[in-house]
Amino acid sequence: MELEVLMNVLGDYGFPAAVTFYLLYRMEKKLDQINRSVLLLYTHEKLNPDQSAVSLPSRSRRQ
Repeated sequence: MELEVLMNVLGDYGFPAAVTFYLLYRMEKKLDQINRSVLLLYTHEKLNPDQSAVSLPSRSRRQ
């Protein structure tokens, strides 16, 4: 993100718009990571329908 763009938004629309723009920019990265994770899980389940992507501990085994 360029400082000039941020300053133009701040000058034209005010502080709340600039903060919103910044937060949306940061959130986009997180949403991309979530999207990649969901696609990976979907692909794993599609290729291996008999295997679970998450292995849960068995309740009957105690040590």
